Amino acid sequence: MSNVLITGASGFIGHNLAGDMSADHTVVCLSRAPTEVAGVHAIEGDFTEPDDLCSLDGHPLDVIIHLGAVTGGCTEESGLRVNVSGAHHVLRYGIDRGVKKFVLASSIAVVGFQSLRFRPLKLPMPDDHPCLDRDGYGLSKYLMEEVTRYLIRQNDDLDIINIRLASIMPEESKPTPCQVGPLTEWAIGSLAKMYQSDAVRCFRMAAEAPHKSGVRILNAVGGQACAAAPVPDIIRGWYGADADRIDLSHYERPGHERDPVYDIRLIEREIGFVPQRSVLEEEA
Repeated sequence: MSNVLITGASGFIGHNLAGDMSADHTVVCLSRAPTEVAGVHAIEGDFTEPDDLCSLDGHPLDVIIHLGAVTGGCTEESGLRVNVSGAHHVLRYGIDRGVKKFVLASSIAVVGFQSLRFRPLKLPMPDDHPCLDRDGYGLSKYLMEEVTRYLIRQNDDLDIINIRLASIMPEESKPTPCQVGPLTEWAIGSLAKMYQSDAVRCFRMAAEAPHKSGVRILNAVGGQACAAAPVPDIIRGWYGADADRIDLSHYERPGHERDPVYDIRLIEREIGFVPQRSVLEEEA
């Protein structure tokens, strides 16, 4: 049993994760909104405020799961203040408390697919696909990852996992798979979805994985693209002649036509996570 801090526990991932982990761990939550989860000690506070973090001083901590953030569509200023500086506050507080294990919610939006000008450098996109963001949100999550790299250079015995998380769907939702059509903002995100239950399991598995010093960046998306048509057809419909610069051969092998647009092999190797729910199976 570990002593676990979850930030952003008023969100639907954090709320469910807190409840799930409380059966086997001592869980304390920090969030700005009231959080009521059976068996969990909830503290109202803002992780961007050092004084609010001090309200955790009386609670032993072994693992910090940092989910608190402003999400896509935020202003550049708020993204930098909350997702970068705020995450630094949480990490520094934990390090000063002697915490060695951190799991952070990054985003598949780090790559910059929000823009109509975005073109992936490779498909499936690797876990370390560079940040090509133009709107500020992806940049803020990328810089959060860079903060973890900075801190590991000071503390090489830390274990920090950044989860580049998919677009998350409630359990009861049944999204419409993408068809071939014109390019829209956030287009790649419409292909890379995952159910809430898988997200909760992913963060729990990362938190409970054996200690491994260093920083890891791991893609976490559903096991199949949310696509009604083969991925190459959708990509060519979106990008036109630009699609010729992208190697789509992975998807042109039989049985791989609707594989994820993010490579998820590394997260399976590192923490054993494999998505259990498939959007395409739900639609079948």
